[in-house]
Amino acid sequence: MALLVVCTTASGQITGSQFAKRVLNMDARQREQAILSAITGGNLPGFLHKLVPVELTYQDLSGKALKATIFVMPEYLAIGSDKDYLRIPMDLYTAVAVASHLGYVLPTRKMVDAIYRQSAFHFSPEPMTPGPQMRSTEYYRVHNEKIEAQSAAIGATQGALVSGHKKDVVITNLLDLNPGRIAIYGWHRLNGAPIQPLSTVHGACYADYSHGIRLVSEKVMVDGKERSIYDVLQDPIASRVLSDEGPIAHLRETMTRLAGEPVCGSL
Repeated sequence: MALLVVCTTASGQITGSQFAKRVLNMDARQREQAILSAITGGNLPGFLHKLVPVELTYQDLSGKALKATIFVMPEYLAIGSDKDYLRIPMDLYTAVAVASHLGYVLPTRKMVDAIYRQSAFHFSPEPMTPGPQMRSTEYYRVHNEKIEAQSAAIGATQGALVSGHKKDVVITNLLDLNPGRIAIYGWHRLNGAPIQPLSTVHGACYADYSHGIRLVSEKVMVDGKERSIYDVLQDPIASRVLSDEGPIAHLRETMTRLAGEPVCGSL
């Protein structure tokens, strides 16, 4: 059973195309503020409200198996309506602020791999010409159009779990070890191999067209019992069902700190 999450929809909701036009000439700081305001104000497609279960497992050295179910948004965060939405990249501070506001967390690398394997539809990555323009709203819009065209070609069903079209912004111990950086991972090819290994090469204010924000519910089922994902990821043993790094140190503190950071400055 998919988990339903109740969100309010902004009465003045605009479409993805309208949002792209609105922020086209904004600098990075203004655009991040606009993204944060739009999503926390409820301006996101309705189909994102219905979460999809994803199963994960871990077997310890004694052979004992641990099973968990996480609940994830079927698509990357987007602004707009079901008929017209823009998958929207954002920097780490905006992503964490949005996740915290809505009651979610970002995925781990292990979760990203599980989401890819269990997706109903897989997109082929579509890299675009690298350069400073990668961070422009126009690149965001064009890449979104490429995804939409591919979605139509493969017959993807709206609301079904999909992946392969963006790199994920993830949580990792590297965020605690390297403050001020953003962690990215994924963009899986159709053979299941990710283009992007886990990396913190970019600063936390960095975002480009290839990044996606996949949100995961704070509530997780572990061996049939509901638990806080924060508690599970702090557990020396249980964390391994959700993270290939084991426990994620100081996760709640890190998320709280990042959510409270000011919006980033100029490009």
